[in-house]
Amino acid sequence: MTFIMSRLIRPEGYRPLLDMRQTEQGIKLIKEFFQANLSAELRLRRVTAPLFVLKGLGINDDLNGVERPVTFPVKDLGDAQAEVVHSLAKWKRLTLADYGIEPGYGVYTDMNAIRADEELDNLHSLYVDQWDWEAVITPAQRTLDCLKDTVRRIYAAIRRTEFIVCERYAGVIEPFLPDEIHFVHSEDLLAMYPGKSAKEREDAICRELGAVFVIGIGAPLADGKPHDGRSPDYDDWTTPTGDGHRGLNGDILIWYPPLRRAVELSSMGIRVDRDAMLRQLDMTGQQQRKELYFHRRLLAGELPQSIGGGIGQSRLCMVLLHKAHVGEIQASVWPQDMRDECARLGMAII
Repeated sequence: MTFIMSRLIRPEGYRPLLDMRQTEQGIKLIKEFFQANLSAELRLRRVTAPLFVLKGLGINDDLNGVERPVTFPVKDLGDAQAEVVHSLAKWKRLTLADYGIEPGYGVYTDMNAIRADEELDNLHSLYVDQWDWEAVITPAQRTLDCLKDTVRRIYAAIRRTEFIVCERYAGVIEPFLPDEIHFVHSEDLLAMYPGKSAKEREDAICRELGAVFVIGIGAPLADGKPHDGRSPDYDDWTTPTGDGHRGLNGDILIWYPPLRRAVELSSMGIRVDRDAMLRQLDMTGQQQRKELYFHRRLLAGELPQSIGGGIGQSRLCMVLLHKAHVGEIQASVWPQDMRDECARLGMAII
């Protein structure tokens, strides 16, 4: 068995609840309904997003800080290098400034990306489609309370979408998401499950509570390791929160019965202010980024305070349609042995 195939989860007795035609109809229903609900909950307007940006501006997102973007030369720009986006956290913040968006309002995009370094499995694909959103907040709103309120609003939109799906496919798809989402800091999670890896800790808490927002992702914990990696220049993962912890970001996770594991639906957070970005660039040894276009504008005070995140479209459709592999939702490139094994297990990869 190859290393890639070792990551494939093989759910026992899996059979898709919907055929391919019903699945495509369900994808359309979920995308249209959730997008409208997210926009209403957070007062967001749709904006057109780029598929690629010029290299060297500091606009592309580095996610965990190590992923390589897909690059290509642009003939009419003297072969200047462009990068396919990973996500749009920094681009959205520039857009908030350029559009003059007021506090309490924001933007969302229908984002498509390529993540060539992604490790392929049931949940991860080279192709990423997500609702990337960003909203303006005031400096006084850079708090855990603001973060938690926004998480609850997003989770409410997810549950309403689940209800609509179950109504459309009554008797076939049953709801499973809990009524409420719980909050736990990554430091507390480490203390609760000291002998487990970060992913094992997520599985354990989600198995117990059903839906969890893990706060504080990026800074080293008591064991010297971060819960997960985060780039230093968009989420704020170092600001003290008054409870002995730090970090104003996190992940929305749910327990997903078909795969018997935790599944991340969204990564989000309050974004860095000037002090947080300088602190995080120093912590990660990336002070040179201060000379890039995005970072210069932030340091000059030209960008608003904001909160934002991304919500995977194919991932949400997969979960709400009770699929076992994201390739049942989206068209992408997969190893042939994974395709063959998925077909044997009843997972019809597009």
